[in-house]
Amino acid sequence: MNAATTNALDVSVEKPGGLERRMTVRVPSAEIEREVSLRLTRVGRTAKLKGFRPGKIPSKIVQERYGDQVRREVITDFIRTSYTHALVQEKLRPAGGPSIEPLSGDGDEQFAFRATFEIYPEITLKSMHSLSIEKPQVAITAADTDEMLDRLRDQRADWQSVERPAESGDRVIADFVGTIGKEPFTGGEGKEVPIVVGKGEVVGDFDKALTGMVADQSKSAKVKFPKDYPVNALAGKKAVFEITIHRVEEKSLPAIDEEFLQSFGITEGGVEALRERLHDNMKRELAQRLSVEIKRRALDSLRDANRIDLPKALIEQEISSMQANAMQQLNIEDPEQAPPRENFTESARRRVALGLLVQEVIRANDIKLDRARLQRRIEEQAAQFEKPAEAARMVRGDQALMAQLEAGVLEEQVVDFLLENAKTTEKSVALKDFMAISP
Repeated sequence: MNAATTNALDVSVEKPGGLERRMTVRVPSAEIEREVSLRLTRVGRTAKLKGFRPGKIPSKIVQERYGDQVRREVITDFIRTSYTHALVQEKLRPAGGPSIEPLSGDGDEQFAFRATFEIYPEITLKSMHSLSIEKPQVAITAADTDEMLDRLRDQRADWQSVERPAESGDRVIADFVGTIGKEPFTGGEGKEVPIVVGKGEVVGDFDKALTGMVADQSKSAKVKFPKDYPVNALAGKKAVFEITIHRVEEKSLPAIDEEFLQSFGITEGGVEALRERLHDNMKRELAQRLSVEIKRRALDSLRDANRIDLPKALIEQEISSMQANAMQQLNIEDPEQAPPRENFTESARRRVALGLLVQEVIRANDIKLDRARLQRRIEEQAAQFEKPAEAARMVRGDQALMAQLEAGVLEEQVVDFLLENAKTTEKSVALKDFMAISP
């Protein structure tokens, strides 16, 4: 409708609180009626009704057959176009779709509707120089390399049966049946299940019950599930388990001999060559983890310094996206089995806040996309394929993937900008401690 898209609209905006806005839009009902009449005239020229030639249908019959449908279409079109025009007129940026409520009825002189929605927050960034970012400094020591070598040996360990009570670090092969109030429960039964004692593979009370048991022994154990147990139906519940041990096994680590070295592709240079390879691999992994951790700290510093109101609509969208990704990773198709939405709330709030703040840093500081860095990201993506050149062309032709890569590069540039302008300090951290805290 021309009146809705070109003339100034009669618009009023209420601010109930926070980012919510209630916008009421009004237009003379005569304009609605005029548009309905024009459309019915066009319908009458083309409609086909039995007993009438095209274009010869009486207007009264056209009104009776098509009037309600045309009126609904006109009102729907008016709401859509006038809502968009009103947003421009009032300089409002909605974060998510509106809730529309018609306010007028038949016979009213004005047609009106109310749109309720949230807007994006107005952001005034604190000075980047006021931010503080602590950068971890991590070195790989000989002891770290030795620990990694021990871990590799542990991964290739054999288990040998022993005729003695089970100790921490031993593995038991066990049958068990659990009941709560004398009733079995899902997941409470297992046959010949391998469990390493003292490693937290099972609930604490169950783990304690395994210590001291011997092969062919059975016992009853009272087990209390912790309140934060991931299965809600069992959290905080008391159960009784009937446990039978088939075998007690002791771990036997492999010698660092020629066979062991060859399993890692080391044919010369002995154990020192393996240590050198381990050190190089650890160095690459550490560099990646440091980059991720420093990025996290830089963005968290930005967020901590700039607390902003967040549109609920954006948070809900982010929760839905994260929940869908989790379902895909867990191969869950039934929506009833989806992880609870509240599990994603805090992460979603962080993502939404950082998304808004990063965009404001880009805008306020006129940060332009680094095309050379983007090209490197494309090449990194393409290098994973057999024909990198062809893969790179496919990446460039995928608009969704390119948008994702561009957003990632811009975020990296923002992190660089923060690190260049913030107050940064360095703190030495042991490799083991750093790996425990980094993602």
